[in-house]
Amino acid sequence: MPRYFIDLHDGGELLRDRDGYELADLEAARAQAVRIMTRIAQSLTDRPGRQDYVAAVRDAEGAVRWRLRMSLDADPVE
Repeated sequence: MPRYFIDLHDGGELLRDRDGYELADLEAARAQAVRIMTRIAQSLTDRPGRQDYVAAVRDAEGAVRWRLRMSLDADPVE
C-alpha cells in the first residue's frame, strides 16, 4: 500500500509529516487531509484577525500531489 505524507503549515510554522499514512490511493490521501483540516477548523479560535492553514499531500517520492488551503477571517463590525 502506498505511503503518503501530509505536511501542515499555519502561516508561521511548518509541521512536516515524517511518519506518513499507508493509504489505498491518492484519493484516500486527499480524504485523510480533508479530515485533518476539518479537525483544525473545529479548533479555530474566535480571536480577531486571519488564520491560514495549508495541508500538502506528498507521495513517497516527496512530490506534492494535493494542496488544501483554509482561511478564517474574524473581524469585528462596528
